[in-house]
Amino acid sequence: MEHRKIPVSHSLSYNGRTLTVNGPLSPENIKELDIHRDLDAFRKPSEQLEALIEIAGLPEGRIIAAVDQGIIIGYVTFHYPDEMELWSQGGMKDLVELGAIEVADEYRGAGLGRLMISTAFEGEQLENCIVFTTEYYWHWDLKGSGLDVWGYRQMMEKLMKTVDMVWYATDDPEICSHPANCLMVRIGREVPMSSQETFDRVRFRQRFMY
Repeated sequence: MEHRKIPVSHSLSYNGRTLTVNGPLSPENIKELDIHRDLDAFRKPSEQLEALIEIAGLPEGRIIAAVDQGIIIGYVTFHYPDEMELWSQGGMKDLVELGAIEVADEYRGAGLGRLMISTAFEGEQLENCIVFTTEYYWHWDLKGSGLDVWGYRQMMEKLMKTVDMVWYATDDPEICSHPANCLMVRIGREVPMSSQETFDRVRFRQRFMY
C-alpha cells in the first residue's frame, strides 16, 4: 500500500518564542536537530533522538516534531506495531500505531500535543490507514502533570478526539489489566471493510480460542 507523506509546517507563539511543528520529517531533517534534555520519558534523550531518526526512515514511519531554535521540544511517532505485540498478528499493512507523544516540561500548555497530532493527519495522508494508540497508565507522567490516573486518561482521550480517534473495546490482556488503560482508534475513510474485519479479529483474540 502507499504510505503518503506530505510535509506540513505550522508555527505558533509561546512565551515570546516562535515554535514550529513540522512533519513527517526525514532522517536527514532530524539529524540537523538537537533534542531537549527533558525528553526522557521512554529512554535517554540522545537515544530517543536516534530512535526518531530510525523511525523516520521506515516506509510507514512518520515523525512530527515541535522545534524551538533547532531543538526538538516535542514529538509524535507513527509506525507499525512491534512484531512481538498482539497488534501485529494480523499482518496488516494499513494498521499504524501512534506510538509515543512527548512534550518537554517547560512547553506544556502551549497546545503542542494537539497541533502535532493534527498535523500528522493533514492532507488526508492517513485516510488509507487504521491508526490506533494504546494508552497505559504506567507510561503517564502523573507526577509532572499533577493529575490522577482518571484525570490523565480524560486528558489523553480529549487529545486523541481532536483527530476523531475514539475508544474501542478489546480483550488485549495489557489493556484489560487496569481500567484506566484504553485503546483508541481512527479508521480512515479509504480503509476497506476487509481490513476493518481483520482489525476486529486482532482486538478480540480470546473469542477465537475456543
